[in-house]
Formats: sequence, structure tokens, C-alpha cells
Amino acid sequence: MDLSILNEQGGGDNPLLPESRKECREMMITLQSEITAIRDQIATADLQRQATGGRIDAAWFHRARTALRHKQERLARFKEHIRSLPGDRQERKQRLKDAIIEVLRADYDDDEWRQVLDEAHDILEGKVA
Repeated sequence: MDLSILNEQGGGDNPLLPESRKECREMMITLQSEITAIRDQIATADLQRQATGGRIDAAWFHRARTALRHKQERLARFKEHIRSLPGDRQERKQRLKDAIIEVLRADYDDDEWRQVLDEAHDILEGKVA
């Protein structure tokens, strides 16, 4: 049984989170592959246990399950963190809408702009078919 993945601590319980989406994605990919490797090791040990009628080393199994849980928790932290980093699709969409409004606003006086806003509200509320 490979203990290298189980023994790796990877920065402790509260590692610094990356500042870029790219770094965050790379760490998430690494964690996902480590999680898969641990699951594979547990499954392999279970198959060997079934084939031989023996037992799984309880200490190893506990370490494997604990490592799996910690890596899953760390992956969840990365997933939450990546949502807060710049470049999120929702943020980009909102900035695009603001830029469109800024470009178009210059072409309308106050009364015309009010009409545009009223029409947009009607569309939003489903009053226009």
C-alpha cells in the first residue's frame, strides 16, 4: 500500500490560498487526483481483503480515511475560494452590462433614457411579448 499520499500534509490545516484562478485550478486538479488515488488504494485493499478473507490494517485504513477527508475538505475550501477570485463569469457579465450602459447612455438625453429604462423594466417583468 502506497503511504506517500497519506503522509503528505500539503501545508497543514490552513494553507495559504492561491491568489490567481490558474493556481487555484492547478491545486484543485492535484487534490482531485490525490483523492482519487486514496480512494483507489482503499478499494484495492478492500478487494484484497475480500479475495484473501483477511483483514485490512485498521491503522492504515484510519489514516487513509482521515487523509481522504482532509483532502476533500481542502478541495471544498479551494472551490469556495475560486468563486471569490476576479474573473468570475458573473462578475464579467455584470461589467459588460455596465460598459454597454455607459456606451449607450451618452447617446440619450434624460427623457429618452427614462423611456429606455421603462421599456427594459417592462421586458424584465414580462409585460412585453
